[in-house]
Amino acid sequence: MASVDGLRFVVPKRTVHAGPSPKYHHFKLGITWLNAVNDQVAGIGQMVVPGTPRDSLHILDALLNLDAGVKPEMVATDNASYSDMVFGLFTILGHNFSTRFKDLGDQRFWRAEMLGVETGEYGPLEDLARNKVNLTKVTTHWPDMLRVAGSLVTGQVRTYDLLRMFGREGRPTPWGQAFAEYGRIAKTLHLLRVVDPVDDTYRRQMNRQLTVQESRHKLARDICHGKRGQIMQAYRTGQEYQLGALGLVLNAAVPWKTRYLDAAVDHLQGLPPEEREHDVLAEDVARVSPLKHANLNCLGRYSFAARLPREGLRPLRDPATVHLDEDDESTGE
Repeated sequence: MASVDGLRFVVPKRTVHAGPSPKYHHFKLGITWLNAVNDQVAGIGQMVVPGTPRDSLHILDALLNLDAGVKPEMVATDNASYSDMVFGLFTILGHNFSTRFKDLGDQRFWRAEMLGVETGEYGPLEDLARNKVNLTKVTTHWPDMLRVAGSLVTGQVRTYDLLRMFGREGRPTPWGQAFAEYGRIAKTLHLLRVVDPVDDTYRRQMNRQLTVQESRHKLARDICHGKRGQIMQAYRTGQEYQLGALGLVLNAAVPWKTRYLDAAVDHLQGLPPEEREHDVLAEDVARVSPLKHANLNCLGRYSFAARLPREGLRPLRDPATVHLDEDDESTGE
């Protein structure tokens, strides 16, 4: 599982790559750092795109250019551009596109019926699935759809450009209609899992992964505090290098925090029962996140002269007796 979301930055320098977004940048120009995070809280891919409201159309491009990790099967997004064509492209490339809907009550459910093949009744969903998928358009253009998928995988064309070509002047092309019809099947399956009143596992997985993404963005904001959190590089290459370094620091902070969390849990579990203030429950440990960063000091002076042993950790501190002053030197603890 993975999630893809954008973190927006203002670019105060003149550049053709930044774009306007009054909602996020007011009257300034900015970019969007589109990054993919897996369910192990690690960044696996990133790209810089203009900071316009349509930046979510680049989500699939980010997934096709992963830096590391296996290809995720389920991809969670937050209120992304969830057109039927987007669902079709994700499905044909082997991804389960799992997005939130702002207007869930207005979404259509679709049924797929082959010509000349009788299908059974849908029971309580009969009235809900009144719309029918035109499978003829899918079967007619299926060889071309496979060629499009191959062009995306090999990097011959970008998804963003492809989606723009599929919807010229607000009207879908024949290929765009074929992908839209194909995507309506995946979209309906996604909607049924989201609204399932009996089993909410799918919905919880999606929301949990999006929460991980949001927490990682909060940590990124605190770490990227220099120059008021603005990107000072004028060209896209420099912007990607600068934000790539930010992603590297984020990925380094997660295992660092995880090691100390494990040490703290082991220490608390090893205390005699009479010295424990609280019991360490397994369900509480499962909810501990390595992205909580109240103990990370991102400001002040940094000293890299200390050489710690390859194995072993620093002694754990007592939060009730230790206070971090603003003038204290820190190596990241």
